Amino acid sequence: MAEGLVQRLKSIVGAGATASVKPKQLDQWRRQLAECAEAKGGEVSARTRAAALAQTYLELDDVGRHAFLRLISLEFGPDPARVATAHAAYQAAVGSERQWDAEAALRAALRSARIRILTQFNAIPQGVKFLVDLRADLLRYLDEDAELSPLDRELESRLAAWFDVGFLELQRITWASPAVLLEKLIKYEAVHEIRSWTDLKNRLDSDRRLYAFFHPRMPMEPLIFVEVALTDHLADSVQALLDEHAPVFDARRADTAIFYSISNTQTGLRGVSFGNFLLKRVIDDLQRDFPKLRHFATLSPLPGFSSWARKNPQELAAAGLEPDLAQLAAGEWAKDRALARKTNESLSQLAARYLTQAKSGRGDGRLPLDPVARFHLGNGARLERINPLGDASPNGMKQSFGVMVNYLYDLDELEENVESFAREGTIATSAAVRRLARQKQN
Repeated sequence: MAEGLVQRLKSIVGAGATASVKPKQLDQWRRQLAECAEAKGGEVSARTRAAALAQTYLELDDVGRHAFLRLISLEFGPDPARVATAHAAYQAAVGSERQWDAEAALRAALRSARIRILTQFNAIPQGVKFLVDLRADLLRYLDEDAELSPLDRELESRLAAWFDVGFLELQRITWASPAVLLEKLIKYEAVHEIRSWTDLKNRLDSDRRLYAFFHPRMPMEPLIFVEVALTDHLADSVQALLDEHAPVFDARRADTAIFYSISNTQTGLRGVSFGNFLLKRVIDDLQRDFPKLRHFATLSPLPGFSSWARKNPQELAAAGLEPDLAQLAAGEWAKDRALARKTNESLSQLAARYLTQAKSGRGDGRLPLDPVARFHLGNGARLERINPLGDASPNGMKQSFGVMVNYLYDLDELEENVESFAREGTIATSAAVRRLARQKQN
């Protein structure tokens, strides 16, 4: 059996790469995993065994970790014979007083040994973080190894339960927070790179707020964080927001909160969603501290815009843009005032059509192609304004030709917008964006 698993792994990663995985090792892991799943020797012994297995996993190279995960995925699922017997007993018991006991027995038969192993890992010190990082490995291997899917589905389900928003803690991070935590913000920032400690300090100044969700078992690991600027207007440029030399705004005068960066930090929690809860909790916190706040909006990127434009040259032509996207992304046109005005008008039209008409194929083909749009519109926001040259950085030019978007969270419209978007795929838009989406270049 061990030789068979190695051979199947060779077919995926190549014969040479599997030299570090010996059949004897697989037999040892199989025995230890079985004992862990059975809680052999009691719960204390099982957790000790799980801790040793976790240490073994951490010391493996990439091929070894792949083999270890394949072993769990392929050999520790439900017992088909037990499931068949329990299902037959349940069918025979339907309508009788034995039905509920038979249902419980069927559920027990369907509960795989994989789940018991994952639960044992969860119970060890640092077990939650271990499982999050293990799934990050799993997701990398999954692209080329579909046989890992059963383990991934079960692990994602377990993580979704363990990271339910009811267990998470919202914390405001300040310049006085521990240095190790501030270093992780610099590392994890995924939207607008934090270039220096001075840059980070600017983002934590008195006219800014930064909030993060934490899990009690991962107290120094932010799961997701949002950066907020307190202003008196709807911001249209991230460079202006991040200007370290700009004067500090008097937060007591603020009537607008701009969410300008939201970063998920843990790859292993992909598919576990709590960003919408974060924004709602942050809005509540801000309203408590700043009663004058009336407007809550984002300054958001369009991460798929340039890729979509490349695949839809007819849309470029309709907006009056040249098909040379490399030149458009280089941004030299922005230095010529007349050319910039004309190009920005065309890009605004193109972006409006991209956001309102390009679909992802999800939700019966009704949901927006842009992932950031799906997130904010799904949370009840309104597509409020297109901002050409909102992000003139090299990355901003590369992904969206500099265009950014304001999504407005009108608290009186959120519930209706959420329902319309979920039910019909309706995109709430301002009149200005609707006009842009209808325009054609003369």
